Amino acid sequence: MKKTWLVASAFFFITATAQVTKKLTVIPEPVSVKQGSGTLVLPASVAIDVPANPELKQVVNALRERLGSAAGIQLKAAQPAASALIKMILNKTPDAALGKEGYHLSVTTKNIIASANEPAGLFYAAQTLLQLLPKEIESRIKVSSVKWELPIVEIMDAPRFGWRGLMFDVSRHFFTKAEVKQFIDDMVRYKYNLLHLHLTDDEGWRIEIKGLPRLTEVGAWNVKKTGYFGTFAPPAADEPRNYGGFYTQDDIREIVQYAKERFVNILPEIDVPGHSLAAIVSYPELSCTPGAEKYKVRSGEEIMDWSHGQPPLALVDNTLCPANEKVYDFLDKVMTQVAQLFPFEYIHVGGDECPKNFWEKSDAVKTLMKKEGLKDMDEVQSYFEKRLERIVESKGKKFMGWDEILHGGIAPNAAVMSWQGMKGGIEAAKMQHEVVMSPTTYAYIDYMQGDAVVEPRIYAMLRLNKTYEFEPVPPGVDPKFIKGGQANLWTEQVYNMRHQQYMTWPRAFSIAETLWSPKEKKDWNHFFSKVEDHFARFDVADKKYAPSVYDPGFEVSFTADRSLLIELTKESEQLDIYYSFDNSFPDNHYPKYTAPIVAPKESVMLKVVTYKGNKQVGRIIPMPLSELKTRAEKAEKERIAKEKK
Repeated sequence: MKKTWLVASAFFFITATAQVTKKLTVIPEPVSVKQGSGTLVLPASVAIDVPANPELKQVVNALRERLGSAAGIQLKAAQPAASALIKMILNKTPDAALGKEGYHLSVTTKNIIASANEPAGLFYAAQTLLQLLPKEIESRIKVSSVKWELPIVEIMDAPRFGWRGLMFDVSRHFFTKAEVKQFIDDMVRYKYNLLHLHLTDDEGWRIEIKGLPRLTEVGAWNVKKTGYFGTFAPPAADEPRNYGGFYTQDDIREIVQYAKERFVNILPEIDVPGHSLAAIVSYPELSCTPGAEKYKVRSGEEIMDWSHGQPPLALVDNTLCPANEKVYDFLDKVMTQVAQLFPFEYIHVGGDECPKNFWEKSDAVKTLMKKEGLKDMDEVQSYFEKRLERIVESKGKKFMGWDEILHGGIAPNAAVMSWQGMKGGIEAAKMQHEVVMSPTTYAYIDYMQGDAVVEPRIYAMLRLNKTYEFEPVPPGVDPKFIKGGQANLWTEQVYNMRHQQYMTWPRAFSIAETLWSPKEKKDWNHFFSKVEDHFARFDVADKKYAPSVYDPGFEVSFTADRSLLIELTKESEQLDIYYSFDNSFPDNHYPKYTAPIVAPKESVMLKVVTYKGNKQVGRIIPMPLSELKTRAEKAEKERIAKEKK
């Protein structure tokens, strides 16, 4: 195969000219791209030659569906094989540079050849091939008057990390089996290979467990509330608890098979011992706390006091009791069935944000501490985690949890998913534990993408350019312990799939490139141009995305005379910002922002908008000056307090 590649490369350079060609906009960026001049135009009928391998069925289906729907191009088996316009090859002698998921893709004026060591590589070659076609290939209906052409190019590509994940929280709000499949379809287009399903939490238990029917009869349902999650009043006794849902075991098998056909593993998460209110409502005997039988599945009312930081103080006891043997019997039954349903080698057991104030009051926990020689509540949780690790390993699975499982002593073989920044991952890797990096700093895609004045409100912000700074291997850490990374979509504030798309994209473009592409190939300016190209593709596909990358940021302080000094920031130097203070709507004929501006003393509103050249790309954002004054006062107080320290 290597000789064939060298010959193809030589042909490429012989036929290439000095003609300037448009830079390709493939996400994630391939390892090597050698672009020539000219194009290959696809005919109305395309012959394809694919090895007789059942794992390649979805590769062909992906091409057939896209080419057929948008271009009206018929994809048919080549007879004979030599007549194929598209040829897929599984290497007889593996190419070490490609590994299990890499590929070579060659587009010449005569044909398209994709080769890989494994079927997954050909699947990813097909995703790249589709991105090389015009944006109209994303249409669900046939598009006329489009020249279906591909650039002449040679691509060699392989992922940097084997773990390239997206976490989808289906507990806070339930998403149907069909919607989970849609999520998988979207993620594989950008070469993600791991779907982390957050299946249980205070708001719902989403997986059928035989022999424990109340988990889904009771634990899967709450009262529908609309507004700001975490601020709702407790539901009245007569409000119907009919909002939610769950996956039957047949549903899970179907989702797992659907993912497998698209080369995606599914990591199931059963979040314990905290975040377990739905389980406790179903089976109150799992709690340490008397009166747990009166609890209800959470509908978004406040159940934690976060004013003291981590861990929170619980207002209701949402923890499983570490001193109750029934808990371990329960978890054994759950893990037995989860292990049978999900073939992936890991089970995620949560371990995060476990409040311990109810444990501190429990006589049973005090007795356990004395018996086991446990000094504090962190060691109590560590005792729980170590017992749970033995249960998980008895099912033939590996044990994984959030970085809180480090507290009090980590279980011997545990893998750590680091979410509280990079610190936990660094600590675990230095202890020679496997680590997946998913820090809030870069990878929490439930955070706002721009200013709170325009974005759906949540307690933190994470802009696209910040996600692009994500580097999963910190300095001084042995890379062999970093399995990869993932972005996490928690859904407290995500009620439907359209909003899920808005929150996921484009930040998932960024994480995809970080996890697939060579570190040295990352380039923010080039990436930004690619994002814009994929926005256009999403427009054609009628998929939602956040245009927040175009919106300016606001930084504010006081001048000596207490006027507001406003600095507008932007994520790309290609953007121009225009503004008004006179309550009118600015466009590119208004003042252009070039330096910090002082708000006129009696003005009440700043409006801003961004342009790229002569085209408006940003939303008109109205920012009340009263809001900016509040922010300036808060910043001033924080600065003074810091100076006093």
